[in-house]
Amino acid sequence: MTTEHILVGISSCLLGQEVRYDGGHKYHSYIERTLGQYFQFRPFCPEMAAGLGVPRPAVQLRETELGRRCVGVKNPQWDVTEQLQQTANQQADWLSDLCGYILKKDSPSCGMERVKVYVNEIPARIGTGVFADYLQQNFPALPVEEEGRLGDPGLRENFLQRVFVLHRWRQFRQQPLTAQGLMLFHSRHKLIAMSHDQNQAKILGRLVAEITRDNLADSAENYLITLMACLKIVATRGNHVNVLQHIQGYLKRALDSSDKQELVETIEAYRLGQVPLIVPLTLLRHHFRKQPDPFIEGSYYMAPYPAELCLLNEI
Repeated sequence: MTTEHILVGISSCLLGQEVRYDGGHKYHSYIERTLGQYFQFRPFCPEMAAGLGVPRPAVQLRETELGRRCVGVKNPQWDVTEQLQQTANQQADWLSDLCGYILKKDSPSCGMERVKVYVNEIPARIGTGVFADYLQQNFPALPVEEEGRLGDPGLRENFLQRVFVLHRWRQFRQQPLTAQGLMLFHSRHKLIAMSHDQNQAKILGRLVAEITRDNLADSAENYLITLMACLKIVATRGNHVNVLQHIQGYLKRALDSSDKQELVETIEAYRLGQVPLIVPLTLLRHHFRKQPDPFIEGSYYMAPYPAELCLLNEI
């Protein structure tokens, strides 16, 4: 695993910068102290970049005759929608270099989902922040998550896995694009895709199989969008069990009956929720150290990110 810090965008207030409307911040220690060991954060506050200043009147999303707008809480005539949209449009260059983005939940500019929208003075959690909407519409392959959802082990693992996959893709694309290179990239990520969605993994396999010299560039872009959409689906215990059993098949001639039984029982214990994913993976790694297999050795499934993150201990 590379030790290079991965470039990730983040709402400035989550790093402790006092940029909120009231001059405060929303510092998140896990993000800075843990993820900061692996990520190089690019902080950005769209409201500050739009020139709204600190302190500033609070804003909210509101349904109006002109559609959904970002307006002042106390003065709905103060409409900053276009300022925020124009500011978002000016960030494309640096956003295209990112491998992920962590947004501030509930923010009318940065909230990823379920942001309050006032409809006839009644709030409904149906909105997306102005900047967050631009980000997701224009960079569909970019892993985006809110700091509040990182408290969920499954969502946290899902986001970080996508960040590391996109980082490896960025590294891959620094070299001249070849069909062989794309096939190798897919081979190394095939099992990860299978753990998220079996059908999407099959589609990815067909995309790679149908590559020609003429469609290589388009196929690569289509592959990335499809892969990241697949990985956005949170991996299930059942899909992980299928992948573990698939990997187990590579050891069928290498293990004696007692080792096979132990492996079967460990995978079953994971299926039943009695042990976390790291337990069967550790046992599989043990056996493959003794009986290496080139496909499994090249796959990122059993080591998708630094072990120090301990993500596999909680899913």
